[in-house]
Amino acid sequence: MADRDAAVLDDPVGESLRGHHAHLARRRGGAATYLPGVATFSAVSTDPDPGEWADLARLLGRGEFADLFSCPVLPPPDWEPVFVLDGLQLLWPDGGSPDRPAETDTGVVELGADDVPEMLDLVERTRPGPFWPRTRELGTYLGIRDGGRLVAMAGERLRPPGWTEISAVCTAPDARGRGHAARLVRALVARILARSERPFLHVAEANTGAIALYERLGFEVRRHVTFRGFRTP
Repeated sequence: MADRDAAVLDDPVGESLRGHHAHLARRRGGAATYLPGVATFSAVSTDPDPGEWADLARLLGRGEFADLFSCPVLPPPDWEPVFVLDGLQLLWPDGGSPDRPAETDTGVVELGADDVPEMLDLVERTRPGPFWPRTRELGTYLGIRDGGRLVAMAGERLRPPGWTEISAVCTAPDARGRGHAARLVRALVARILARSERPFLHVAEANTGAIALYERLGFEVRRHVTFRGFRTP
């Protein structure tokens, strides 16, 4: 999918740390990472030299985890590989609109600081991806409750200029099959479009069920990505 406005999505972590999330960043030279407890994502420039990798290693500390997300360049050989995961980046089409007005859905609630323990518990049980005690500071998180219990949530993560990533889409095992994920994603899409930004998201290539859901909702695949994590020397 070609989209000339999507070039910033080639480096969504770096663009977020330099822009909307600058207040949540730690920085040294050309390297940057999120504050502890917010996210583990780190970024370097598009053509980093050895000094830049050294700056990132000093930011993170000796033997610490470096989540390079979809960074196209590899660190020096003394950085120990931790994981590699194939994925897809999907975009909301330019000019697209949700198939129904999700903001009128009274079952969707905004989650706040007091909800963090339940959010962490739900993430622990469903494993949608990285989520930490301060991750909710990246953007708005929405949830659905059943009998007062949080059974589904989704929220905003990376924020490159003009875009907002939808992430942490998860539903408790005993509450699946009720359309909760679709309701939450629609509600987030409506919010993002209302502030004249476009939604995008990432998904593991093996998660065919999630890919099918996002495509039914209107998202389109932009490109394949490879997520990588390392441990600093």
